[in-house]
Amino acid sequence: MIAFVFPGQGSQHVGMGQALAEGFLECRETFEQADAALGVGISGLCFEGPAERLVLTEHTQPALLTVSTAAARALMKRGVRPGWLAGHSLGEYSAHVAAGTLSFADAVRTVCSRGRYMQEAVPVGDGAMAAVMGLEAPLVEQACREAAGEQVVSAANLNAPGQVVIAGAADAVRRAGDRAKALGARRVRALPVSAPFHCALMQPAQDRLERDLRALVVSDPAIPVVANLDAEPKRDAAAVVSALVDQVTAPVRWEQVVQRLAAEGVDTYVEVGPGNVLSGLIKRIDRGARLLSVADPDGVGRAVAALAA
Repeated sequence: MIAFVFPGQGSQHVGMGQALAEGFLECRETFEQADAALGVGISGLCFEGPAERLVLTEHTQPALLTVSTAAARALMKRGVRPGWLAGHSLGEYSAHVAAGTLSFADAVRTVCSRGRYMQEAVPVGDGAMAAVMGLEAPLVEQACREAAGEQVVSAANLNAPGQVVIAGAADAVRRAGDRAKALGARRVRALPVSAPFHCALMQPAQDRLERDLRALVVSDPAIPVVANLDAEPKRDAAAVVSALVDQVTAPVRWEQVVQRLAAEGVDTYVEVGPGNVLSGLIKRIDRGARLLSVADPDGVGRAVAALAA
């Protein structure tokens, strides 16, 4: 059983998607559709940068969605059909485009707004995120509770065994990182992000995004999408919208998502979009999994050949 999995913020890089657009008509059309939907040249930003603009959240999110959608369309046009879909944070929107839940134009506009709302929810510098390595989630959550005081800090990404990202007020994140080390964490690394995603400080962004999402035409997914929110497959439009709304302030339960996919019989994961971050995490969660990455025409060719064999 095949699952397509789609990356989130952090996987972007200048040049992403250019080879796809040059190699496949359906990919070139995807970038043209994104430019038309946004009224700006997101394709030029993907292909040429500059990096300082690409890393701005309101640009990163539609850029990654566009590259991932282009790669998924290239695979599907060549007969690769997933039985399941999932995405990490922003990647869940890419999954819903592939599932037919959201139109691509609506999705690319929505995630552009999502990125802007997230950035505006917390002034730059007031929030932070850090990766806690070598400590299991219950102890990371304990460190957050003990360090919070009157500030917000909590687990934001439950990525894999021994890898949890925390988010919240900058001072509270530093305190929680110190407490995590005292509890046995091997390493705590500050992440170069512009806002503290997936924590209670994102509530203003969630409220704004909910209005946008509830105004869209949303269809039942043609392929089940396992949600970050609760690692449950979403099979109808109402459940999809609720999961995407609540996802903004809730942790990304990626370890549970992969466990659910494996329990449903998935043994082959195709990371669709730039980078191989998700493949590295999946390897730690489901050690017997077959992993493929597709970010360019060579990746498309290798995946099609491998899956046909």
